[in-house]
Amino acid sequence: MCTDQQGADAEYRSCPLWLVCTHRGSTTQSEAGLTAGEHSSSGGQQMDIPQGVLDCERAQAEQAEGPPLTFQNEAVVISGRKLAQQIKQEVRQEGEEWVAAGNKRSYLSVVLAGENPTSHYSVLNKTKAAADVGINSETIVKPASISEEELLNLINKLNNDDNVDGLLVQLLLPEHIDERKICITVSPDKDVDGFHVINVGRMCLDQYSMLPATPWGMWEIIKRTGIPTLGKNVVVAGRSQNVGMPIAMLLHTDRVHEHPGGDATVTISHQYTPKEQLKTHTILADIVISAAGIPNLITADMIKEGAAVIGVGINRIQDPITAKPKLVGDVDFEEVWKKAGYITTVPGGVGPMTVAMLMKNTLIAAKKVLRLEDQVVLKSKEIGVATN
Repeated sequence: MCTDQQGADAEYRSCPLWLVCTHRGSTTQSEAGLTAGEHSSSGGQQMDIPQGVLDCERAQAEQAEGPPLTFQNEAVVISGRKLAQQIKQEVRQEGEEWVAAGNKRSYLSVVLAGENPTSHYSVLNKTKAAADVGINSETIVKPASISEEELLNLINKLNNDDNVDGLLVQLLLPEHIDERKICITVSPDKDVDGFHVINVGRMCLDQYSMLPATPWGMWEIIKRTGIPTLGKNVVVAGRSQNVGMPIAMLLHTDRVHEHPGGDATVTISHQYTPKEQLKTHTILADIVISAAGIPNLITADMIKEGAAVIGVGINRIQDPITAKPKLVGDVDFEEVWKKAGYITTVPGGVGPMTVAMLMKNTLIAAKKVLRLEDQVVLKSKEIGVATN
């Protein structure tokens, strides 16, 4: 994949099922990862989860099973896993209806180059999700020594394969390969990552497009949780082309057009924004999204009471006490959730949503939705009908 994530008691009692409501007292959360040998792609190729990734997952599970934390105030922890499961069920149902109507089953091709353990683990998650929702998939594994020309030729071959509906090239790629060139070579109609310049441009113009999976996943978290955005202040920490900029675009655009729009006032910070200046913005924000990849960048003193805090960045560090690998987010979860109205976890927050939205994009690609919309737009222009 071209991819580098309150109020009144009555309000809490009416929380959707994918929200975990925590009250005064204590709670524990267990984050279960895949185990080695759990999945092989439908293309028939077995891939083992790298030991380093398993060690990190086990360390995280041990951490989650440790002493329960006590919280001063009520908080709502958004379960990305449960919400992603709901979306995958919707995709499965829609996909089965598509097949029952006489269409072929959706097909996803994943290209993986190199031996990066995180990339291998990520691909396993995606192909497993595809199987769960009834999407056929294949994983094409190439060595790190593959030339850029060879990879481009492979992508063009898959672009022209009518059996392939969705195509993603897993990042990170070997250093000698230009990732941007790879991303724009994938056909926009098959670009389930939503990284092609045509899809990005259409998104910026409030038109139908393949939305980038992680920003779309965050948008679905906000929408399905019922977090208001109209006229609200939002801070996005991080301006990456795949996460920070797209979610800022989705949140500030007009909701009356084709793709989602939050009608929020959005401030974007980046690596050159001094932390004290960042704090002057986050303390006023109704929604804080951190996609900076900096451990514990967002602390409790930086947010206002009741704010929604969504952490996208995931960072692997060494636990200073146990010396074991540990996954932490951009948000100081243990302190921030005492103050925030809504908060996501790392892992288990935005990550599962990314995979779920990739499955949804694959089904969209199979239905040729974007091609049909293009035909409608072209026909409308021919007869002089406005499309926006």
